[in-house]
Amino acid sequence: MTLLHLRYQDIFSKALEYTLLTREEALQLMTIPLHSEVCYQLMATADRMSKEQFGSKGENHFHIGLNIEPCPLDCLFCSLTYTAGIFTEKTEFPIEQVVTWAKHAESQHADGLNLMTTGSYPFEKLLEIGRILSREVSTPLVANTRDINHREGEKLLKAGFVSAYHAVRLGEGRDTPLNRDKRIATIKVLREVGLHWANCIEPVGPEHSAEEIVDLMLLARDNGATYSGVMRRINFPGSPMEKFGMITELEMARLVAVSRLIMGNIPQAHCTHEPHSASLMAGANLFFPEVGSSPRDGIDDTGKGRGHGIEACQQIQREMNLDPLLSSNCYGSATTAPNHKAL
Repeated sequence: MTLLHLRYQDIFSKALEYTLLTREEALQLMTIPLHSEVCYQLMATADRMSKEQFGSKGENHFHIGLNIEPCPLDCLFCSLTYTAGIFTEKTEFPIEQVVTWAKHAESQHADGLNLMTTGSYPFEKLLEIGRILSREVSTPLVANTRDINHREGEKLLKAGFVSAYHAVRLGEGRDTPLNRDKRIATIKVLREVGLHWANCIEPVGPEHSAEEIVDLMLLARDNGATYSGVMRRINFPGSPMEKFGMITELEMARLVAVSRLIMGNIPQAHCTHEPHSASLMAGANLFFPEVGSSPRDGIDDTGKGRGHGIEACQQIQREMNLDPLLSSNCYGSATTAPNHKAL
């Protein structure tokens, strides 16, 4: 066994003891080649950690994209932007449709309802939809919206939200017009007002460096993300990012495993997107079934396009011996308080 392989084994052993890895150790994991024996050892280590922490629970957090518009923020990887030219008119899904989707998700034992909006969607409308859904379903509500301040975070809580998804994206400030420091400030707001912080390393493409990816994984760990994981960039037709290509599901599974070792005992679940089997052998247990708008799709309702339905997600999990009907580790009931274990 080479010195490098011995080094990998030392890192795996350290991770299995839930001792937090250093940045240097995390970057070493990023050098593990696909299809190598040590790569599958990495994935097996991540899977063991998740089985120890999450049991056999398969989580499903149901995504509802509330609106479509030619968004002026023009994030290069998003199909909903003005520059992409796919959507030319503003559309909001009727509240009746949103309630129907939410009730279906609840009937299928969804563990969360993630309500996504574009960057310029009125915040008060999101609050009103939260209030309505809080009366109609018991599934915990998760907001996915713009940067917010403390007062707005408290309004989310009052409207019935228990969590907010918020990511510092790869290429933030380069492929997006948004400020990285402001994104991080919002993460701190969420924690300070008592909301769970939901996160993912996204949208990963071949052009992203190991350092850029690892730094976001460490950000998730050090700020106590309720869950994190990896989402790959999907290149819609005509995407400005098309020239870079896309990573494969196997490459995503390797990154999911690296992220899982880095997260240690911090998370309550570990996610991957879009749903597939490989990452479920690499430490992931959380999927996002999708309806409504999606930044990865070119049609208005992704439930009729790229999006996986909740039944399909649950079936993939069952095929991998996960049980989607067990109680959620993330939110439990809508009154579960965040379990902040940041450094």
